[in-house]
Amino acid sequence: MTEPTLHLPPGLQQELADLADATARRPEDIALDAVRQRVEQESAPVRAAAELLAGAHADLLRRLGR
Repeated sequence: MTEPTLHLPPGLQQELADLADATARRPEDIALDAVRQRVEQESAPVRAAAELLAGAHADLLRRLGR
């Protein structure tokens, strides 16, 4: 797997470095936590909508699957 490169504006990069220093963490770990949180936050409503649609059309989905 290729590691992504995160390009941050200089001010934000410095804030991330300061936060990492203040919390004795690596900037990469802080960024990873932020990405995980965002993905979880964004995927929850999408998952809920997909489940709602699947439930509403369960009969049709069953017929198409056979």
